[in-house]
Amino acid sequence: MKNYFGRLVGLLIVATVVWPQAMAGDFAQQTLHALEQAIQSAHRSEKNKARDKWRHPKETLAFFGVKPTDTVVEIWPGGGWYTEILAPYVKGQGTLYAAHFPSDTEVAYYQKVRARFVEKMKSNPVYAEVRLVEFAYDNDKPIVPDGTADVVLTFRNVHNWMRGGDAGVLNAFKKFYAALKPGGVLGVVEHRLPENRPDSDQGKTGYMKESYVIRMAEKAGFKLEAKSEINANPKDTADHPKGVWTLPPSLRLGEKDKAKYLAIGESDRMTLRFVKPAQ
Repeated sequence: MKNYFGRLVGLLIVATVVWPQAMAGDFAQQTLHALEQAIQSAHRSEKNKARDKWRHPKETLAFFGVKPTDTVVEIWPGGGWYTEILAPYVKGQGTLYAAHFPSDTEVAYYQKVRARFVEKMKSNPVYAEVRLVEFAYDNDKPIVPDGTADVVLTFRNVHNWMRGGDAGVLNAFKKFYAALKPGGVLGVVEHRLPENRPDSDQGKTGYMKESYVIRMAEKAGFKLEAKSEINANPKDTADHPKGVWTLPPSLRLGEKDKAKYLAIGESDRMTLRFVKPAQ
């Protein structure tokens, strides 16, 4: 097991930032088997399992160092793709907060997605311990009590907070910082815009520049600890007619050029691990 995880870590870590090997070894001994079991859980839909090859949940959560005993906050879980894995993974040992859209949102899409998520959480005992809370990038309400989370995770959400401009993105990262314990981890996965593209392409295309995300997180107080190419896709040029939603799973163009976009696959994504410095 140790040898396997050593090879896995070698693939995860970008040469410029090293993940401490002591941490990797401890994580491997305690949690890889539990993580694999959660990913293979029977309650996960086949549709969601089919996306594992693009979203790499095992490698991603291992890279972020999420342990079954952690207090985890999942930001805007949407339909619950990662919740299907995280809920059984921490059940009985840790705590999972699902920080969904605000219950009083006036956005019809948010209302619909939140309602579906709530029903899903009621559908299976595996979700019995998931705690539903709220997150908004445009207010100062805490997500969870300050300094209580071990890990905050956000998957493909940062572009949405650009609706509030830089202030909206920064406020989101500040709220994550407040939620975390000193030494806690913020894990970010986001659609990646090439650095040579205009800043104006951010957000509206669904893609964000990695340098921008890092800058905003650091402005909120975080330190970039590691980055990974786990979720990279070199076939994705990030210049599609309907933005990132041109690609699967959305396929906004319908049957038009469908084979082309299926061949590209899901988006190219940055995977960043930040830490709240010990105080």
